[in-house]
Amino acid sequence: MGLKLTALIWGLAEATFFFIVPDVLLTFVSLKHRRQATRLCFWALGGALAGGVIMFAWGAMHKDSAVHFLEQVPAINRPLIQEVGHQVETRGAMATLAGPLAGKPYKVYAVQAGAGDVSLPMFVLISIPARLLRFLLATWAGSAIFNGIFRTMEPSKKILLLFCAWIAFYSWFFSVM
Repeated sequence: MGLKLTALIWGLAEATFFFIVPDVLLTFVSLKHRRQATRLCFWALGGALAGGVIMFAWGAMHKDSAVHFLEQVPAINRPLIQEVGHQVETRGAMATLAGPLAGKPYKVYAVQAGAGDVSLPMFVLISIPARLLRFLLATWAGSAIFNGIFRTMEPSKKILLLFCAWIAFYSWFFSVM
């Protein structure tokens, strides 16, 4: 139950306050166990949906305090929150689909959807493909790259390369955001 619980909690944490995506865990597991990593995507999704509901409710009840909280999370600022708010205002729950591919945190969409005219069931329904698709793509891409292109590499070097890739990604991400 250890990895399942870890994926669930990581999904919840990233949907609420944490700024490192569960994809890090999922790609790590996919180095050796693609099927297990794929199953863990659904546990991460469960946590993300629970976190999304929490942030949605917070945005619906106390938008100002939720926005203030979001501004304390690395890579989230007022212009990003306003941009997501405008997307949610014009596209409703469907705006949530574009977030993961554009590097915009799900938690911001959840707060803005809660503060807007989006129904909770619609937000949760749209959140399923919005979150799951990215989790699965990262997992399968990681598995394909490390078990395809780098299949002859020693496992310890694969792990090192994966962590270097994540460090490089987050270095770039935090410098851009």
